[in-house]
Amino acid sequence: MDHSTEARAKRKQPPNPATADERPMKQIKSALGSFEPSTNGAHANGLDASLDEYGSEDEASVGIPHAVASADTAEWQATIEKVVSNVVSIHFCQTCSFDTDPAISSEATGFVVDAERGYILTNRHVVGAGPFTGYCIFDNHEECDVYPVYRDPVHDFGILRFDPEAIKYMPLTALTLRPDLAKVGVEIRVVGNDAGEKLSILSGVISRLDRNAPEYGEGYSDFNTNYIQAAAAASGGSSGSPVVNIDGFAVALQAGGRADGAATDYFLPLDRPLRALECIRKAEPVLRGTIQCQWILKPFDECRRLGLTPEREKAVRERFPKETGMLVAEVVLPKGPAHTWVEEGDVLIKVHGELLTQFVRLDEILDSSVGSEIKLLIQRGGDDVEVTLNVGDLHAVTPDRFVSVAGAAFHDLSYQQARLYVVAIKDAGVYCCEAAGSFRFEGSDSGWLVQTVDNKPTPDLATFVEVMKAIPDRSRVVVTYKHLRDMHTLNTSIMFIDRHWNKAMRMAVRNDATGLWDFTDLSDPVPPTPPVPRKANFIQMESAQHAAAVDIVRSFVRISAIMPLKLDGFPRARKIGFGLVIDAEKGLVITSRAIVPYDMCDISITIADSIIVDGRVIFMHPLQNYAIIQYDPRLVQAPVKTAKLATRTIKQGEATIFFGFNQNLRPVVAKT
Repeated sequence: MDHSTEARAKRKQPPNPATADERPMKQIKSALGSFEPSTNGAHANGLDASLDEYGSEDEASVGIPHAVASADTAEWQATIEKVVSNVVSIHFCQTCSFDTDPAISSEATGFVVDAERGYILTNRHVVGAGPFTGYCIFDNHEECDVYPVYRDPVHDFGILRFDPEAIKYMPLTALTLRPDLAKVGVEIRVVGNDAGEKLSILSGVISRLDRNAPEYGEGYSDFNTNYIQAAAAASGGSSGSPVVNIDGFAVALQAGGRADGAATDYFLPLDRPLRALECIRKAEPVLRGTIQCQWILKPFDECRRLGLTPEREKAVRERFPKETGMLVAEVVLPKGPAHTWVEEGDVLIKVHGELLTQFVRLDEILDSSVGSEIKLLIQRGGDDVEVTLNVGDLHAVTPDRFVSVAGAAFHDLSYQQARLYVVAIKDAGVYCCEAAGSFRFEGSDSGWLVQTVDNKPTPDLATFVEVMKAIPDRSRVVVTYKHLRDMHTLNTSIMFIDRHWNKAMRMAVRNDATGLWDFTDLSDPVPPTPPVPRKANFIQMESAQHAAAVDIVRSFVRISAIMPLKLDGFPRARKIGFGLVIDAEKGLVITSRAIVPYDMCDISITIADSIIVDGRVIFMHPLQNYAIIQYDPRLVQAPVKTAKLATRTIKQGEATIFFGFNQNLRPVVAKT
């Protein structure tokens, strides 16, 4: 999907077309691709939620609309004046692709929740799962650096830390989190900040508390929580804004909305962010439990179709008279704690003997039961089923490290990706988060799971590291891999391992104490294996009509050029073509600069479809489209023939015989 095209299509036009040309528009930056609506995601599945303009976090080009609620009372005006000083604009860069997040540079919003310690609450899709660098701008345009101290593995919130001593010209205050005050009918304001330049104050009324988390297609999505719904018509850059009531309390966190023009917005409840903040204040770990099962809220009428009995429904309605639905299993991961015990469509009745219908209470039980067991009572087709499950650590199935080697980056498969594609986390293969360098797979830049390298299994990151340590530089190894969208197809390729342009094999580990990533070198590259002479014969085309012309096949070689960096405007990282041997004794080959665009590259020359030798650039014409490369003729034991070159210029109308190779690399002879 072309994220940039999608983002531009959703940008709002100037309010007055007549004056639109008086001043140039701001330069468009790239959007936060992981939150673009997917054509095969939300809409294709009939879901009505996908992130609108502010999902891209692209304030610099979209901007928060300068909208202020009309005819606000004096009480609201006083509240907003207090809230505005707590809201910050966050300028950030996610420096490399990691898990569901691409490398981006963008802006978002946050608000101070602890002025003494310097904590800011914002969205998880802003903080991201990988390396992060950023700074925040306060209302008076003071700025300071921010560092992530927590990002939730599932829910869409993260906490940043800043130095309160760096803010010298305004008193720091914090918004109080009050999730209990979010109720249907409550009037709210969404206060956002556009790069420290514009203030947006949007009004709305909470209409729902029980909406399921919106699905944004591929990439990061929240789940196992309810969302709050209101019609505030928020747009670009509002993610991370506080949703406040008339008393100035934060009752929710702005998180998402719709892309179809509707004014609907989705807010994250603050129950779990408040718990995480309290744990961080006490310097305690934020425990998160999981049974690797996604639940979804379904109304009672749908639960009855799934087998909810009248007796169970009556008990739930009497215990929770205001509830309209129950939790139903939506996705159960293979090989997870709930696998074989819980099935899709099971209706959750009780946990530890307690009737339960809310995500918040389920989260509380799971988070307090990490490493122990829980007992569930579920209904399946009208029958009661009791199961006892082990509760796993959610942080353990969320990657906090990656390895960069041979120009690519890898980490273990995350719970986010596994849940989206319903695949097992255990032994799934190592996830290639940056498909580049030696591991540049065809067809997609992300979503690849490497199964084996050099015929050795790589079920996880630790095993992959040990396998890669032993592979010499410039080796050609067999790599098998699958894509998350198609786990039934095993792809096979021969990869050229580069440990000379990309010498270091480095491990990066997230450090939540400092907000940085700690890098360590794992191993030095193994020297390349010395090449040995090899024998081969060229293809025989005895039935061809033009024997003399066909014999030139002995002068053709196939050339593969791999460019570790894109230079001089050349758009490709790898090119494959052919060259003509002009001196077999010295190993000189002439080829096109469309194949070898510059000499900072690795050149492989294939002779007689069998012998692969390294090549190097001897000469590149600065203007004309040819280059001369050379291989070591001592390594080639094949009847290579020096091409006989014409000494006179060809004339129009002359009869010639064309010899070349088609797209299937097969020889073609044609009189022309």
